[in-house]
Amino acid sequence: MTNMNKLLLVLFLAVGSTAFGQSINWMTMNSALTAQKETPKKIFMDAYTTWCGPCKLMDRKTFSDPNVIAFINENYYAVKFNAEGTEPVFYQDFEYTNPNYQAGRKGRNATHFFADALRLQAYPSLVFFEDDGTLIQALPGYKTPKEIEIYLKMIANDDYKNLTTEAAWEAYQAKFVSTF
Repeated sequence: MTNMNKLLLVLFLAVGSTAFGQSINWMTMNSALTAQKETPKKIFMDAYTTWCGPCKLMDRKTFSDPNVIAFINENYYAVKFNAEGTEPVFYQDFEYTNPNYQAGRKGRNATHFFADALRLQAYPSLVFFEDDGTLIQALPGYKTPKEIEIYLKMIANDDYKNLTTEAAWEAYQAKFVSTF
């Protein structure tokens, strides 16, 4: 291999690892709420459980998509929240915990009180919060990059505030142009 070929290979690997090595800048809910006080920005939360197959699929297929990564990192504080975990969450002057968690238990575990407060019924659930921490909406179920795009953009742009009827939502969907 010539020196020029070696140089090209090194450059290709360096550029490729930068382009493909990006990931969502996940943080805890407490960190996101603290960051909002400094620089207001909406929060996007992935509420998951360790036993959830669709949650793992979203990590592999959706949250690894370059368009999803770039959009979430630019427009949201991204929170990864184990809905059966033990992390205390300080939200709206209350500390949410999971006192019924059983360490070492395989499969399902006790639901975190914050997940209960958000009324999460399925995993994964994608939860959106205003830039002041106020809950907007939880969206249950697995989403592909194309399926999640409309929600990410609608909420980031505050378009959801004008969608007060089913007809308005249907019209919005019909006009939406995907770029992912």
